[in-house]
Parts: sequence; C-alpha cells; structure tokens
Amino acid sequence: MQGFFSAKKAKGFQKYRSGDDYTARKKKITQKEVSEGLRRLAFGEIQDAVSLLFESEDGIIEKLPKLDLFNISEIKRVKGGGMEIKFFDRLKALDKLGQVISTTDKAQAKSFYEALENSTDRASAVYEENGYE
Repeated sequence: MQGFFSAKKAKGFQKYRSGDDYTARKKKITQKEVSEGLRRLAFGEIQDAVSLLFESEDGIIEKLPKLDLFNISEIKRVKGGGMEIKFFDRLKALDKLGQVISTTDKAQAKSFYEALENSTDRASAVYEENGYE
C-alpha cells in the first residue's frame, strides 16, 4: 500500500519545512497575541465583509487589500451568481477569551503571592543576620 505522500512530494515538503516561512511560523505566540486575536474575533467589525456583497468583481479586487476581513472564516461563490460569507463564531471567541483572561489573572495572582512570600523569607533572613529576635 502506498503512503499518502510520494517520495518526491515528501522531499519537497522537507524543503518547504526548512525554509524561512516555516521558521517564521514556528515563532512562539505570546498570550497577549492570542488574547488580541480573540478580542478581534469577538468584537471586530464586519462592515468590510458585508460591503463585498454589494461590489462588482472588479471593485472587490481593487478594494481587497484595504479591507479588514479578519472575522471571515470562509467566502464562496455560489452557482446562482451570489456570494456566501461565513464568519467565525463570536460566542466561542468570547468563551476562549474569558478562559485566557482567567488563566492570566490566576498566574498574576500566584506570582504576586510568590514574590510576597520570597520577600518575607529574605526579610526574616536579614532580621536573623543582624541579631534581632
């Protein structure tokens, strides 16, 4: 049975993986970037996407680089000549954003208490070094 990739395709895939694009995509994503993306999905505007429905083909191509289409998950041309636009789920984005914020708050509270505990340990060590009891 032959695998999904042929040897030639696999070699090309390895070449792609070692390129600059792959290295750039491997960059670690920060929690701030994740929360900003979720915020844009949850609260972002859709006017630019809706304006696509009323533009001609040439008008769409002309305006496309200037449009904010971050909230769109899919665009289709249907057989009848219309256009179908699907958006990402705002409720799911809000739910995930809430999860990110709550874990951030917990981590900040934990680090605050750890710093407080470390400072009391250091203060008691200095207190003992100076002969105070």
